[in-house]
Amino acid sequence: MATYTVTRPSKRSPSHPGLLLREILDDHVRLPIATAARRMGVSRPALYAVLAGKSAVTADMALRFAALVQGEAELYLHMQARHDLWHAQARLSSVLPGIERAEIAA
Repeated sequence: MATYTVTRPSKRSPSHPGLLLREILDDHVRLPIATAARRMGVSRPALYAVLAGKSAVTADMALRFAALVQGEAELYLHMQARHDLWHAQARLSSVLPGIERAEIAA
């Protein structure tokens, strides 16, 4: 029978990928948000929300940003998944232990 484990979240949340994307824009490619948004085909407020860590990096946004800076969309999505999972585990920390496990059929 397979065993699945839910680990407890660390004390510190993984960084939101928007913080990395903001650093790339500001320090490496030195593009204003409005210019980057226009080139990516997204609204400035939508891009700003991601860069500020207020909105999630979607697959669409990750692909657009990767195309802009020749980056890796998979990295941005992986960072977002780790960030989201940490927050979900923290939110559900009192609920998850009470869920009765199902037996896996052989």
